[in-house]
Amino acid sequence: MHHSPELVCAARAAIGEGPCWDDRTSRLYWVDILGKAVHIFDPASRRDHLIPLDQQVGCLALRERGGVVVGLERGIYRLDLDAGEQTLLAAPETDRPRNRFNDGQCDAAGRLWIGSMSMDENDGAGRSAPAGSLYRLDPDGRITRLFGGVTISNGIAWSPDNQTMYYIDSPTRRVDAFDFNLAAGAITNRRTVITLPDDAGLPDGMAADAEGFLWIGQWGGWQIGRYDPRTGRCVQAIRLPVKNVTSCAFGGPTLEDLYITTARLGADENDPRQTEAGGLFCCRPGARGLPTRRFQG
Repeated sequence: MHHSPELVCAARAAIGEGPCWDDRTSRLYWVDILGKAVHIFDPASRRDHLIPLDQQVGCLALRERGGVVVGLERGIYRLDLDAGEQTLLAAPETDRPRNRFNDGQCDAAGRLWIGSMSMDENDGAGRSAPAGSLYRLDPDGRITRLFGGVTISNGIAWSPDNQTMYYIDSPTRRVDAFDFNLAAGAITNRRTVITLPDDAGLPDGMAADAEGFLWIGQWGGWQIGRYDPRTGRCVQAIRLPVKNVTSCAFGGPTLEDLYITTARLGADENDPRQTEAGGLFCCRPGARGLPTRRFQG
C-alpha cells in the first residue's frame, strides 16, 4: 500500500460517502448517495459489488446480527444484503418530506447516531435550510432527537477513551465537541474545537484514529486533513486528485489502511485533474484507526 492515495475502485460515484470497514469479512462498505446504492468493496480481488436501492442513502452501519442499517430519505432501515429487503426501524421526520438522512456512526454501546438534512437548496450556493436534526437510535428501537437547527449533518466520531464525541455541520466549517457519557448515551457541554479556513473547503465525513486525531474529508479542499482537536491545527494533509473529498475510514488487518471516498458531483468533467472523481482511494498515512462499532439492534 502506498503512502500517497491510490485509486482502488474507479466507481465514478455521484457522491461516494460513509465508508465502513467490516473486520469479519475484510471488506469495505460504502454508499453513493445520489446513485442510490450500497457498495461492498473487496480489497483482495478489487471487486466492488453494488446493491441498488430505491431511495438516496446517506450512510450505513454494520449490524451485530448481520446485514446493515441504512439512513435513507424516508427513514432508517435494516437492509438484508442477500435479499435486498428493507425493514423500517424509525421514521422520525414524516412531517418533513424534503428531508433525508445523511451521515451516521455507531458508538461503543452499539447505538446509531445519525443526522438529517434538507434536500432543498435555497441560497444558490448549495447550502440548504437548517431543517435537520441529530438523532440517537437505541438497540431497542427507541429514537431520540438530540438537537435541531442542523444544515448538513455530517461527520460523527468519538475519542479513543469514549469521553468525547465530535460532530460536523458542514456549512459552519466547524468541528464541535461534546462531553460524552457512554453509559447514558448523553452529550453535554458543546464547544468548537476545530474551524476550517475559507480556502480549505467544507468539513465532511470524519474518522478518529487510535491517538485521538481526527481525519476529515474536505469538500472542495482536495484533501483529507488530520487534525488535532486539542489545538485545532491540521498536522497532516493527504492530497487527492479530486476536489470534493467526502469521508474516510480505517481498514485492513491492522487498521492502517485509510480508505477515502470522493464525489463526481461538482467536478469539472473537462478538468484533466479530476478524471478519478467519484472513485474510492486508499493509502497508508502512518496512523492506526479504531475498530468499527456495530449496531446492536
